[in-house]
Parts: sequence; structure tokens; C-alpha cells
Amino acid sequence: VTQYDVAVEKKIVELLKESYPTHEIVGEESWKGSVLPKKGIYVDPIDGTTNFVHSIPFCAVSIGIWEDGEAVEGVVYNPILHELFYAKKGCGAFLNNEPIHVSDESNLQQSLIATGFPYTKADGGDDLAWVVETMRSVLPKTRDVRRFGSASLDLCYTARGIFQGYYEINLKPWDTAAGVLIVQEAGGTVSATHNAPYTLTDKCIIATNGAIHSSLSALLP
Repeated sequence: VTQYDVAVEKKIVELLKESYPTHEIVGEESWKGSVLPKKGIYVDPIDGTTNFVHSIPFCAVSIGIWEDGEAVEGVVYNPILHELFYAKKGCGAFLNNEPIHVSDESNLQQSLIATGFPYTKADGGDDLAWVVETMRSVLPKTRDVRRFGSASLDLCYTARGIFQGYYEINLKPWDTAAGVLIVQEAGGTVSATHNAPYTLTDKCIIATNGAIHSSLSALLP
């Protein structure tokens, strides 16, 4: 966490409270609750802080609005690359005012997949073993795997058709709340493992263009 994470979240929360007085704001740096609200706004002030600290231009502000367990609005903004992704339920997904759609690639072997590594890898335990096992399964069966370090942007790039699929474990609700809707509104599919419906409390997320969803899901434990 940097001083910028805290400062950005503070400003965003101030603005959101004015516009959404009936929603609880779940911010990465400030939320102290334990149960997710029925009407919540999930804020990641800098998704990809490590990239930001190392001057890698792959980081974003992510804001997702969920009501009664469903995503209704989402925005992801990379101010460095000037990429503004956004979606509203039932209205499609957009990048800088232009509609975006998932890839139509249906061959898993020709698909580019994104993933991420959880901070718990440092413990050398089950999560690290999961990462290694899934990489061993996924890498030979796909065109390649990329790890860019920002879950919200990985989801948006899947929505944009750059990645055909994305998976990761041990994310927090503010990492995925916006990107999930952007993928869905771009025509993609989002689930937990074994094609179970995705919720913000699931350990694993799988997002794809839909055409390779079953094939990619089958490779994950």
C-alpha cells in the first residue's frame, strides 16, 4: 500500500457518498466490515500497486456497484494509457465511448490466457501449489499465458477480445466487482470453478469469451 492508494480512495469515497447515499462503500484501504452489503460499491483505488510503484503502466482505478448479489455498474480506468472501460447492466460494454466485444476464438490451443499470482504464494503452501498445478495444465493447452498484475484490467482485456480467457485465485471483491460486469456485457462468461455461478466471495474466478469457457474450466482444479 502506498500513500497514493489511500489518498485516491479517500477522494473517490467522498464523491461516491454524494452520488450514492444509500450504498455502502467497500474500499480496499478503508472497509472494516466482514459481511458484504446488499447494495455495495467496491473500490480499488490502484489495482496493480506493484506495477504502479515500479512504473509499469498497467494499473487502474476500479469501481463496481453490486445490488442483491448482481453487478449493475462498473468502471475501470487506466489513467496512464487513457483507457476507460465501463458497463451498465443490459447496456453493453465500452472502451472510451466505443463498444467492445469478446473474441470469437473457439480453439483453446489458439487462445491467449491471462492469470495472476496471489500474495499468499509467499507462504509456499496450497495456493502456490495451485498456481503451479494450473500453470502445468493450462500452458501446454493454450497459445500462451500472460501475467500483467492487475485483475481488473485482465478482465477488461478479456472483454475487449485481447485475451480469450482469464483465471485467478484469492482475489478480493474490489478486484473483480467492476470487471465481471464489463466481461458479461461484452458477451463473455464469468464463473467460479466447475462452472458454478460467480460471487464476490468465491476463491477462484474464471472469465472467458464464452466459446472456450468449458475447455478452460476443465483444466482448473
